[in-house]
Amino acid sequence: MSTPENGRLRAARAHMKEDLMTKNETVRSALSLAVRANLPVLLWGAPGTGKTSAVVALAEQLGMPIEVVVGSIREPSDFSGLPVIRDDGTWFAPPRWAERLSVSGSGLLFLDELTTAPPAVQAAMLRVVLERAVGDLVLPEGVRIVAAANPPGIAADGWELSAPLANRLVHLDWQIEAAAVAEGFAHGFAVADAASVAAPTSGQIATAKAQLGAFLRIRPELVLAVPDSPERAGRSWPSPRSWEMAARGLAAGVANASDEATIAALVIGAVGEAAGFEALSWLRTLDLPDPESVLNDPHAPLPDRPDHLHALLGAVVAHVHADASESAWERAWDVIARVAKTTPDVAATSARALAGQRPAGANLPTALLELAPILRTAGLMP
Repeated sequence: MSTPENGRLRAARAHMKEDLMTKNETVRSALSLAVRANLPVLLWGAPGTGKTSAVVALAEQLGMPIEVVVGSIREPSDFSGLPVIRDDGTWFAPPRWAERLSVSGSGLLFLDELTTAPPAVQAAMLRVVLERAVGDLVLPEGVRIVAAANPPGIAADGWELSAPLANRLVHLDWQIEAAAVAEGFAHGFAVADAASVAAPTSGQIATAKAQLGAFLRIRPELVLAVPDSPERAGRSWPSPRSWEMAARGLAAGVANASDEATIAALVIGAVGEAAGFEALSWLRTLDLPDPESVLNDPHAPLPDRPDHLHALLGAVVAHVHADASESAWERAWDVIARVAKTTPDVAATSARALAGQRPAGANLPTALLELAPILRTAGLMP
């Protein structure tokens, strides 16, 4: 239905999209953040635009060994392993590149030319990206996964990416700019400072999940939207898995004080343009107080909107989880008790999460008595 509010929202999204058009510098920054946050990432771009060189340079900056595996010249057994008979049974032996990464303990696995790999090879790659398993070998946690692909329309013998594999990757569009090429010819090509990028903390990830979770409460139809065409299914689209990747990308941006364009590249790269821009528009309106200041000031103003209260209480619970102190846990109940006076359903959701994080030795605060009715409703009290 067309309303003035919907019109303003569409105009705001169009303005945001114009503001956040990705540039090569933004994509490079997003790539560095994704690698630090341990997010599998896929670079889309035409041949000859420097994707491989950028990934090799990134590995050098991070001091990681890199293994380049070209999908178009591999077979499924290169990822699922070859069966070998041993005394204790059958062992699916991994290829040498996987063994080298395992011995190193860390490194960068670069899966190149993903869209020229036949569907059977893509299916075998799926387990590598999802379970980090190559044959019977599990890659160490220190191994990061980056892939690159040419759009099927310009790739020789190209295939659309399968939906399950596409949904396990953050998609970034590799941009090429004439000014950057000219500058590179004259003075060398720029390399993002990946060495100084920090990984997000567990508290930052929990806060980002709480914020995006609050958004999905008011837009539940965006939790899962499987595309209806192979072309769209081969790019980013929203699912619970990709929303979790979006939260990790958002947390990585916060951890490094990244600009809005870089954060947008990661969020949209995980869940797609439609869902991503809507979530980013909503996040712009949050303007939430700092969870620690709310815990320290019993009279701190609270948001009026239920979705913003969901986001704030989620951030408070995430802060308490990261803090892990008895004092923070006990003060959080006072905040929930304040929210319960106006929106008990919002308070009940956070009370359930907070109750499960009680530190050993923490006292039951008096605010719990005020919350007894909603705790009984939530099944947390007899």
